[in-house]
Amino acid sequence: MNLFDFSLKLNGYPLKEAKTELASIQKKTDKDFKQYIGQKRYDIVAYHLSQNLFYKSLAPNLNLDNWSSVPVMTKKDLQQPLKERLSTGFTAKNVYINKTSGSSGDPFIFAKDKFSHAMTWAIIQDRFGWYNLDFNTSRQARFYGIPLDKKGYYKERFKDSLSKRFRFSVFDLSDDAFAKHIKKFKSTAFEYINGYTSSIVQFAKFLERQELILRSICPTLKACVVTSEMLFDDDKRLMENQFGVPVINEYGASELDLIAFQNHNNDWQLNSETLFVEILDDDDNTLPVGKEGRVVITSLYNKAHPFIRYDIGDIGALSEKSTPRIPILKTLIGRTNDIAILPSGKRAAGLTFYYITKSIIEDDGNVKEFVIEQLEKHRFKIIYVSAKLLSEEKKQTIIKAMENYLEKGLTIIFERQDQLKRSKSGKLKQFTSFVTSTQ
Repeated sequence: MNLFDFSLKLNGYPLKEAKTELASIQKKTDKDFKQYIGQKRYDIVAYHLSQNLFYKSLAPNLNLDNWSSVPVMTKKDLQQPLKERLSTGFTAKNVYINKTSGSSGDPFIFAKDKFSHAMTWAIIQDRFGWYNLDFNTSRQARFYGIPLDKKGYYKERFKDSLSKRFRFSVFDLSDDAFAKHIKKFKSTAFEYINGYTSSIVQFAKFLERQELILRSICPTLKACVVTSEMLFDDDKRLMENQFGVPVINEYGASELDLIAFQNHNNDWQLNSETLFVEILDDDDNTLPVGKEGRVVITSLYNKAHPFIRYDIGDIGALSEKSTPRIPILKTLIGRTNDIAILPSGKRAAGLTFYYITKSIIEDDGNVKEFVIEQLEKHRFKIIYVSAKLLSEEKKQTIIKAMENYLEKGLTIIFERQDQLKRSKSGKLKQFTSFVTSTQ
């Protein structure tokens, strides 16, 4: 029995019908596909204008024949009671409800109608199928957080059992914990790893220190899929070396769908079947391919709750190789609230600091993990976990590199800790700025 599919059906999610719909979309010619996107955009906006008072209040001047007149929604727009945002005929009893992680600083509860949620799972299963991974039969080694309350904990464990998953804690990244992981991989026929990038990178570093290749321990392993956090090229190489399998980069948002998935050409292929993805400037104008801007997404199937030209809070760019059928995400440089504002007024992606420092701080294997916080425009703190304190020479090298790449006059302080603080979900935020544009 396909337990995963059956569990969705049992909860009222029409996965079979969603898979049929997805197959129909994917069979369209290029010309028909372009028409499909235009029609679905029109239909979902028209639906919410007529069936959703909340959306109608957001878009009083919308012209259905002019896409640029469709307003951009933000997370702050959605921070009001869910019942006030649901379309006619939908209630908390007949929709899928969840809560965003809050990594953007603006968490909210959202809803999807059941067919829309089934389409999400149809897309996810389709993409994993590119690598011969099946949610019903392929056993997953899951590196995710887990609720610590009793009810939430056992609920997730039950879902794991239905989905052929074993969950490894991302809150304990000690060598002792990783040694236990190795024993589990020896005794279990895992086909793939899936989870948060930072914790899986730490597992790969442990394997490197122990001079182990995971696939020699677990020969059934086919792939590793990382999500929710930035994946750097050197970390990807490390994981592929130590796991002995391809590392696949996934980008998604719980309130929307799977947004992008790495294909066999190593391109980050956007989900064009159920989403319409745009890159906009600060004035909501569409940017040409290759130019970085705000990632704005329209959910083409969600009738219960509008996500129309929804600013997800990320900054990215489309590739010049993009087509309407196969749009490619060229870059994703982080969240809009992760931008560092420097004393000169210059702005830089926060991950720039992280990347510059990473290239220096990890070269000798002393530092296991680190994060960067911007406390004031000129003052940054590097919090790190290491076997021994960073030397003064290493600190000066980091300070000099940051000034060379960015600007002079920055104050960098260092703080060593035994363990980095992760969010309740287990995610690690690599850069955080406490500076606002008004400071």
